[in-house]
Amino acid sequence: MVKKQFFFSPLKNLVDQFDQLISGKLWLKVLIALGLGIISGVILGPDLGWVSEGSVRLITAWLALPGQVFLAVIQMIVVPLVIASIVLGLAANNNPVAMKKNGMIAVIFIFISTAVAAAVGILLALNIQPGNFVDASALMDHNIAPVVDMVAKGFPDAAEFPNKVSALIPKNPLASMASGEMLQVILFSAVLGMALLAIPAKQSKPLFDLLTALQEVSLRIVSWAMLLAPLAVFGLITRLVANLGLNVLTGMAIYMATVLLGLLIISLGYFLVAKITLTHKFKDFFTSVRELLLLAFSTSSSAAVMPMTLQVVEDKLAIKPEISRFLVPLGATINMTGTALYQGVATVFLAQVFNVDLSLTSYVFIVTMSVAASIGSPATPGAGIIILSMVLEGVGIPAAGIALILGVDRILDMCRTSVNVLGDVVTCTTVQYITRNSSTGNSSIDSSSIDSSSIDNTAVNQNEAQASNHQGSQERVQEENPASEQNINKT
Repeated sequence: MVKKQFFFSPLKNLVDQFDQLISGKLWLKVLIALGLGIISGVILGPDLGWVSEGSVRLITAWLALPGQVFLAVIQMIVVPLVIASIVLGLAANNNPVAMKKNGMIAVIFIFISTAVAAAVGILLALNIQPGNFVDASALMDHNIAPVVDMVAKGFPDAAEFPNKVSALIPKNPLASMASGEMLQVILFSAVLGMALLAIPAKQSKPLFDLLTALQEVSLRIVSWAMLLAPLAVFGLITRLVANLGLNVLTGMAIYMATVLLGLLIISLGYFLVAKITLTHKFKDFFTSVRELLLLAFSTSSSAAVMPMTLQVVEDKLAIKPEISRFLVPLGATINMTGTALYQGVATVFLAQVFNVDLSLTSYVFIVTMSVAASIGSPATPGAGIIILSMVLEGVGIPAAGIALILGVDRILDMCRTSVNVLGDVVTCTTVQYITRNSSTGNSSIDSSSIDSSSIDNTAVNQNEAQASNHQGSQERVQEENPASEQNINKT
């Protein structure tokens, strides 16, 4: 017995210390899973050749199962959570002027940041010239037919744009929810929220109570799903690296480095804006968002991490619900700064590969199209390629060029998704900062400090009474959010 304790107690102590280190730190668990996934992917990948191709497909399919389940659960709950959050967020702010102002500030900020990101991507690609390091003959190794078809379908004729605009209004909201058309779902939710504010509180209260319960249930399901996050990251990263191999990544190293440098610049810009709008130290803000950014990196989907984004901005950054619950779903749909930067780099890169001369007008077109095409693009993995096809078509770059970057697009998609989500967070902080500083005589109390007495004092007329009832519901949601965060941390 003594010998067993002598031999095994050091190992047990090491395990106990490791468990204490990662206990309650989801970001650290995800980071460890990310590293282990890369190592496992290299071992299973084609570079070492230790495992047969058939065995790799079988092993990675099972390893990726927790990740697929995780994404499926999150995607299952995204639509009801978005509807409940937007309607309740609008109901919490019974001032139409303030709602309009918040929306306008957010849209202007998103447009400017997206245009700046695309311009930064173009400037980096022009200076680094990653296309000079790649031989266009490498395209012969790719099957470009699907890419050509995708481009042909991806760029609409000018006469079709009016139909595209009218299609944003959902003719069948249930069909839009089922198909995951998030922009249509957001518009429907916004109209529903404003309509509920326009009717008597007695009639709207049952639906408000239902949506409040729906939001609480959705957040609880999200906290359960987060238990799978480390396993999900490990499996998804293992499959990614095993399928790609290191040769594909190193062959496009200069191009990838250019994109990653641009994403780093945009991220630092966002952190600077957050420093101004939140008066947080860089370390404090990074600590608040690191788990969120790691999860966004692993899932490659802004929509998949939307529930966690809401929790972070409300619980850790004290963003008011009437701001966060409208802007986070909106930002996940139209805020694509990381994707816009990628469009700029990729377009100039492919122009260099094919020796296509781009004029100043072409660069302006690239920026304009990167901004316009990002609006309403799906917040799902691979959406950047669809947007890129539209941009390339407009400047006369061969469709075959997309095949050259498809091999490394997945890893870059993960990186730019993190930047997109960071942009959603900073958009919320910016809107709250501007509205708080520009308001005169309005309270700047955070939503977490609102009590029932302050709510009751606002019940002067019918609309204010309605908002008051709803804010009481919001208190229960916010009491739940810390509990949800504790459940997440326990993973």
